[in-house]
Amino acid sequence: MAAAVREGSVPADHYLNKALEQARAVDRGHEGLNAFLALAKPGGPAPDAPDSGSGRAGETHPTGDGLLAGVPVAVKDNLCTLDLPTTCASRILEGYRSPYEATAVRRLRVAGARLVGKTNMDEFAMGSSTENSAFGPTRNPRDRDRVPGGSSGGSAAAVAAGVVPCALGSDTGGSVRQPAAFCGVVGVKPTYGRVSRYGLVAFASSLDQVGAFGRSVLDAALLLEAVAGYDPRDPTSVRRPVPDLSGGLDEGIRGRVVGLPREYLPDTLAPEVRARYDEAVERLREAGARIREVSLPHTRFAVSTYYVLAPAEASSNLARYDGVRYGGRASEARSTLELYRASRTRGFGPEVVRRIMLGTFGLSAGYHDQYYDRAQKVRALIARDFERVWADGVDLLFTPTAPGPAFRLGERTADPVAMYLSDVFTVTANLAGIPGVSVPMGEVAGGGGDRPPLGGQFLAPPWHEAPMLQAARALEVSYGITGEDT
Repeated sequence: MAAAVREGSVPADHYLNKALEQARAVDRGHEGLNAFLALAKPGGPAPDAPDSGSGRAGETHPTGDGLLAGVPVAVKDNLCTLDLPTTCASRILEGYRSPYEATAVRRLRVAGARLVGKTNMDEFAMGSSTENSAFGPTRNPRDRDRVPGGSSGGSAAAVAAGVVPCALGSDTGGSVRQPAAFCGVVGVKPTYGRVSRYGLVAFASSLDQVGAFGRSVLDAALLLEAVAGYDPRDPTSVRRPVPDLSGGLDEGIRGRVVGLPREYLPDTLAPEVRARYDEAVERLREAGARIREVSLPHTRFAVSTYYVLAPAEASSNLARYDGVRYGGRASEARSTLELYRASRTRGFGPEVVRRIMLGTFGLSAGYHDQYYDRAQKVRALIARDFERVWADGVDLLFTPTAPGPAFRLGERTADPVAMYLSDVFTVTANLAGIPGVSVPMGEVAGGGGDRPPLGGQFLAPPWHEAPMLQAARALEVSYGITGEDT
């Protein structure tokens, strides 16, 4: 697409207008995907729109010669945009328009990409299925009775449905990689600090990271390359050069040591996942990888650690939505306390309320040491497990992305713990701040059309996105997928 626009063989708005038409088509009717919460207007705004103040120093604003010139891109609705609402799929922010734009979005425009719309998500990114949206659940394009995963399910569905070739999401505990696996696309979570979080509405600030979806590894790599880089507006952004993530993808995996963590292969792993995983390992071996079994002993504490730390940070970050500073206001309230209670009760959904209460409890006097401080210590142990494996000569780790395929809509809404366990293989990367990518590794074998896709996950040392994506590309090639096929 970008090459065609740069060469002038198609107009700059051609692919945007086609994507808008397709977005309306897939979201229409009772069985629609409900992937988008807001759509852009045909033809605009142009990539040379006035700078919102979130760009990098010295940036220019190309109209047809950027890395993503003319490419239609979808953006999760917790990334601030000037021209479309930013609601985080919550009633408390319904209709809210940001006065500034997220750095990642601004960099998309600078690269020439065209914003199609804002995608549905679990409210404030709290969920694993995109069923917690205040504006209704998103459906999986591969099987509309199944969830697309979450919390970035709208972005994953938009890519899987062919509306856009790539999309931005956010990954706090696996919210890019898990929906990528459920929808059969590629999802990348970069190293913490690689992509600016400026303009990303905060859920858990030490875990949140902007991530990229693509129909191929190349698409996802191009998108990540466009948005990565140091940003002085984000105090967690790291001043490191952005490598050429897309140029060396076909270098392969020959000679690299790939570790298989035994803790990610429990007896409870779905048999179909284990079968496809073993097949993918053999494909990696045939591609020249050196396979080694490793151990990450503190993995068994990861979900518990995550669900102490993430709600604790959420309870702090979401305190601002009180009907006074941010969010909808209950106009009938007669006191400050009543205003807070009425505004938040009306604005927040049950999962957000649950996590605020969990987080407030974990930070409260008498429990802070018992829960929050202890979880921080275990987080350090989890990070140390990875450091030990890297120091022992392992280049990458390969694991299943999720313990099973996409589940049915409504199947886990009454059981929060079962829902939380959907992220059991992905939360460790966020706790340790390392990069990860989910790449399709076949489908569940079965009769008829019920063959949900499965994903395999590569994890890498910090700042090693390039070799990680090369490994993902090698696996992709082994399944006969080429960049042209997408």
